[in-house]
Amino acid sequence: MLRRQFISTSAKASASAFVFSSEIFKSGTLLDKIGIQFFSLPKMLDENLTGALSMLSKIGYKEAELYGPYSFSSPSAIERWNAVTPSLGFKGSGYFGHTAKEMKKLLDENGFSVPSIHTDLDTLQTRMDMLGETAKILGNDYVVLPAIPAENRKTLDDFKKMAEAFNKIGESAKANGVKFAYHNHGYGLKEVNGQIPLELIFSNTDPSLVFFEMDLYWTTAGGGDPIALLEKYKGRYPLMHVKDMVKKVHFSGDGGDPKQWIELFPYMTTAGNGVLDLKSILSKAKENGTKHFIVEQDMVKEPEVALKKSFDYLASL
Repeated sequence: MLRRQFISTSAKASASAFVFSSEIFKSGTLLDKIGIQFFSLPKMLDENLTGALSMLSKIGYKEAELYGPYSFSSPSAIERWNAVTPSLGFKGSGYFGHTAKEMKKLLDENGFSVPSIHTDLDTLQTRMDMLGETAKILGNDYVVLPAIPAENRKTLDDFKKMAEAFNKIGESAKANGVKFAYHNHGYGLKEVNGQIPLELIFSNTDPSLVFFEMDLYWTTAGGGDPIALLEKYKGRYPLMHVKDMVKKVHFSGDGGDPKQWIELFPYMTTAGNGVLDLKSILSKAKENGTKHFIVEQDMVKEPEVALKKSFDYLASL
């Protein structure tokens, strides 16, 4: 009897150990899948969409985040985009001349899912129904505001008004089958009259309606602490832009204008090639509810080289 009990107990222990080991093996890497924000290689996508998607797929990227404007975007957004494209050197955005269904087919053929798309404030406020219809085709859960227009963030009252607007956008998004998220830029992270504007947005928005996408580079450049924010606002950052810095740098001012952003572009580098403790940050992010980790290295030179380096590093964690 004792022998049978010993064998039975040992067998159960071995089975448990095998299951435990299997779980560790399955989750051996920190990130289950790694995404790419298309603004990392807009020119390549504009010139050769199918070739760019194939290249990204072969590297190993599994998620794609699109940027606007789209064919259905508000006229003001399209007008603003057309005004800046001559200086950018490319004009493609959205589906790069294709329909949503054609883009979905190309993404499927290359093994991509779409967790989120970037759009603009006007489109979020006036054309959410179209964003919802697009989501039914592409499968994205989130519609993301990449930046608050400068005229809407001059004072603390402006940030409070934006929080109210975000709640309304979040309600509209929910009614149309998607979720709204705000991607922070570098502004709003420094104290103004005893208050931090970004925290005003957090405290004045409904957690069930307004989500956030943390940009590691701009958060750090603006003086924010990614880990502290992830801990304080647990569950509110389902999305993250993964970037790295050659050295710790901060904005020359409040981070509120493109000139200050462009000044810091030279310090952006491939993931793992800089000073940010990405392993600790990403571990904390997973622990606090982040689901989608999206590499972004704005308009990087030689994307086929840089984006592979970022992927290989992140896949090794």
